[in-house]
Amino acid sequence: METTRTRRTPKLLTLLHTADWHLGAQLQGWPREAEHRKVLRALVAIAAERRVDAVIVAGDIFDSLNPSAEAQKLLYDTLKELRAALPAATIVLLAGNHDPAGRIEAPRALFDLVNVAGVGTIARKNGEIDVDVHLVPLRGADGAIEAHLLAVPYPRAADLPVLEGESEGSPVVRSVRTLYGELIAAARARIGAAPLIVTGHLHVAGGLESEGAERRILVGGEHAVPPDVFPPDVAYVALGHLHRPQAIGRESIRYSGSLFPLSKTEIDYRHGVSIVTIAGAATTVEHVPLPRPTLCLRIPPRGGMARNDVESAFAALALDPATPADEKPFIHLTIAAEGPIVGLDAEIDAIAEKFPIRLASLTVERPQRAETEAPAPAALRLSERQPVELFREAFALTHKAEPTAEHLTLFHSAAMEE
Repeated sequence: METTRTRRTPKLLTLLHTADWHLGAQLQGWPREAEHRKVLRALVAIAAERRVDAVIVAGDIFDSLNPSAEAQKLLYDTLKELRAALPAATIVLLAGNHDPAGRIEAPRALFDLVNVAGVGTIARKNGEIDVDVHLVPLRGADGAIEAHLLAVPYPRAADLPVLEGESEGSPVVRSVRTLYGELIAAARARIGAAPLIVTGHLHVAGGLESEGAERRILVGGEHAVPPDVFPPDVAYVALGHLHRPQAIGRESIRYSGSLFPLSKTEIDYRHGVSIVTIAGAATTVEHVPLPRPTLCLRIPPRGGMARNDVESAFAALALDPATPADEKPFIHLTIAAEGPIVGLDAEIDAIAEKFPIRLASLTVERPQRAETEAPAPAALRLSERQPVELFREAFALTHKAEPTAEHLTLFHSAAMEE
């Protein structure tokens, strides 16, 4: 790929950094395609309004290793819209841990014709980093090269160097550090001290996770790499994997976050994209929010509610009964319960069907009980216990309440049938 070392006065270079699109994702069986189309149109509009010189998608473009035809079409539709809005912009796609790396790279011959780079794996030639694959020149508005992008996808086990000998610290983290050291050294050998942007799809220590949304992805049971993997002379680090927009270590090491809430944990995030401006050694970053394509509500906002109050809470939303199916809000409901919850799922489902909503999750919250010290009971053999005693204990442990007479009757009836 073309590079330059010509000394000249640097001009502004503007990038749009995004990640974690998760095309093809579903929530409790409901597709998110309509939301993706809306929010990606908004992303294209931001890119056009800011007249960005490059768009970087830092991994997890798809939600699965075998994306549907619809998910792949949505990617190509978005690339077409970006190219129409920004004829000269460089577009870079990186594979994340959710992505099929081969499918990100397969269209490379066609991508080259429209200034799109797709990098799915670490490329080597004769055992050395193939810098021509990973180093992408970024041009400003006048067509001159203003910086270079070191396009690094999610580091799979096969991509990591095998280190000899023993050393302090995690072997996986040392391998990731060595890999980035090789990549950056190869890039610097080509471009010298020119501005360098680096990508990464991994967990950098200090980043806040979204519970239940992101997998712990580094091999070998390891979880996170320290931010000093990225040296201070790197102008910007465009990260993917964590869904919360955030900077790590310094403002120029950043997760752009996901496009909209993919789980209950993400409801309160300010989803958006990062607009990065680079002028020589100076880098500034701005978080630009994206409009939320569909309402995602937690009911109640904190804690739980009585099951008898659910219908009135749904009614209070005052939603239009004619709301189209793909615009119905997602509801994450929490029920406060002390006693048995037998039949709760069916009861809540029946209530939800009366309203133009999509019940995305149902959680039962139990009151916290004070721990009291008591002498440990004497150990008993299973043969010394009565079945009904075991049933009572198991029921109380599961439901935080004693079984009713009806429950005991059903238990005895079942026991008699054995």
